[in-house]
This record gives sequence, C-alpha cells and structure tokens, in this order.
Amino acid sequence: MDAVRFGRVLTAMVTPFDERGDLDLDGAVELARWLVAHGNDGLVLAGTTGEAPTLTDDEKVALFAAVRDAVDVPLLAGTGSNDTRHTCGLSERAAATGVDGLLLVTPYYNRPSQAGIEAHFRTAAGATDLPIVMYDIPGRSGRKISTDVLLRLANEVATIVGVKDAAGDPGETARLVAGTPDDVSVWSGDDPMTLPLLAVGAVGVIGTATHWCGEVMAEMVAAVGQGDLDRAQELNATLFESYAYESREIAQFALAIKVALRCLGLPAGPCRLPLGPEPAGLEAEARAMLERLGALR
Repeated sequence: MDAVRFGRVLTAMVTPFDERGDLDLDGAVELARWLVAHGNDGLVLAGTTGEAPTLTDDEKVALFAAVRDAVDVPLLAGTGSNDTRHTCGLSERAAATGVDGLLLVTPYYNRPSQAGIEAHFRTAAGATDLPIVMYDIPGRSGRKISTDVLLRLANEVATIVGVKDAAGDPGETARLVAGTPDDVSVWSGDDPMTLPLLAVGAVGVIGTATHWCGEVMAEMVAAVGQGDLDRAQELNATLFESYAYESREIAQFALAIKVALRCLGLPAGPCRLPLGPEPAGLEAEARAMLERLGALR
C-alpha cells in the first residue's frame, strides 16, 4: 500500500495523570513510545479521548512538546474548540512545538450553521501553515459538517488535508472520498466503522481501541489494501469485544481505556472529573477482554 500522510493507524492517545490528577509528562512519553512500538503510525494528542476539555492550554502545549521530543512518528495536535479565536491562538502555539498537523473538531455546543462551520475552518486554516484534519463527530459536537461543506473545504483550502469521519454514514463517506483530491485522506474516527469505511475509500483509522490492538488494526487495514476481504473480516471479528468494551454509557472511551492500560502496566492514571467514577468490575472486564485478545503477555 502507498504511504499516506500521517499514516494509516493512529491512536487518539489518552493523557496520563498522576494520582493527584496532575499532568504526567513522563507517563505520556512512555505511553507514546509504547504505542509507536505496537502498530501505530502516528498519534493524536489532546483529543476528546485525551480529555482535552479538562486540559489547560499550557498543559496541552507541554504535552505536545514532550511527546514531540520522544517519538519520530507524525503527531496531530488537538487544538479545536467552539471558539474560533481560541482555536487559532492554540494552533499557533502548537505549531511552535514541532507537531506535524492539527486535528480540529467541529465547533460544539453552540451549534453553528453550516456557513458558520465553514467560516470557522477557513479562519483556523488561515492562522497556521500546518496541515489540518477536520474532525466530523455529530454525536459529540451536535452538528454534522455537511458533505458539501467538507468537499468545498477539501478542494479549496490547501492546508486541509483530511477528515476524521465519525459521522456513521458510509454512503456520505463514499461521496466525500469520490469528490476530494487524491492528496486528501479520510480516516475512520469510530473503531467499529473502520472496516465499512475502508470499503468505501478511507485510508485507515484514528482509533481508541488501538491503544491495545494497534497491530491487529494495522493488519486489517493492510488486508483490505491487498484485496483480502476474508482476512480483514476475520481480523475485525476478533475486535468486536474491544469495540463493545470501550464505548458504553457507564465507562466511555478515556475511562475504559485508562483502566485497560492499567491492566497492561502502562501509565494512564485516573480521569479528571466529570469523567468517572470507575464502575465496579470494570478492571476485571478489561483484563478478561485483553486476555481473550491475547494482549496480555
């Protein structure tokens, strides 16, 4: 398979904290290096799974710089917010740390119009020379970026180079892939949708279960690229339990992932409020899932 900007398997990395809830930069470095050694082509820092809403700008910049010094894979910095001026300012600070690109989420909560969403991304792109991946996740942001807006931005803004697609609509993803330039990529932003989106032209995944199954996911992506759909389906079936484990109301994403990382002996620490508390029995469930996957060694 041809090389893809930023890679085919990236993890939206959790942000490790110490037991007091303070940023654990040494833990972040250790975890980033482990992920790179276990199937990840690149990393996303300070995304939703990285508990970005609870991080200060100074903490985010420190995280970007520490991980940049530790690994040589592509890094995407999560600098998006629902305040365009804030997004631009943080993006400028992130660029100074040496990250390779930015992940910008749809402005959330204030529910802008499609015209407002488009203006937000154009303005943010004008604030930095870094390449930008737009993050379309209507379930969290409250707004779907219309395919027409995505297509205009991808075709007209030179620094917009991709979309993290968590909209759950493969038909619209297919239309997006068909209408964008060859140098604009689409990644699945929802682990269970990775195989369906690969089938319509996505290049890979920006995942969360990839904290522990990056190598399996990379093999699945490669199998699709080689035309071996039977093998891709077999590999995907081994990940059903991982998909179910990471995404439930009682323990969504960052909380569930940090518990699993603890089982693997990797730094993670607690989540900051409002995530949590950790539900009873979650660690035992995580350990059983990892054992069945063969991730515990």
